[in-house]
Amino acid sequence: MYKAKVNASYEFDINKEAVEQLDAVEASTHQYHILHNNASIKAKILDAKFNKKQYRIKVNNNIYDVVINDTLDQQISALGFEIGSSKKVSDIKAPMPGLILEINVKEGQEVKEDDALLILEAMKMENVINSPREGVIKSINVKQGDTVEKNSLLIEFE
Repeated sequence: MYKAKVNASYEFDINKEAVEQLDAVEASTHQYHILHNNASIKAKILDAKFNKKQYRIKVNNNIYDVVINDTLDQQISALGFEIGSSKKVSDIKAPMPGLILEINVKEGQEVKEDDALLILEAMKMENVINSPREGVIKSINVKQGDTVEKNSLLIEFE
């Protein structure tokens, strides 16, 4: 069972059987011809963020933003977690013991999701610690050259 959310407003349940019965033919790359209730529908995938399960599609000259959640996504949500819950984190802790090789941010600096915050050397490997969300750096609790233990507080967000 899939749940599709269209334009962040409308939700639809889609089961495997409905998908298998869909009369759709790929006309060209990312373009489809669909027959539904004896009506011809043209659909085109304009943008796909496959890992985030987000799509922008054009159906008969109308553009829609679609998010598709599978069974696992729905179970995670039912347990009170959300996909992308990392967006709500307020601090970064050391995922393992190691040595701080480099700090790429300053207090008060605005960062975007996936910006490199610091480099932690552990077991002779350099691990880049990226920002899990957009935000402003509230405090940096380590200095270059510091040795840290697992779960040590490294950076706090405002």
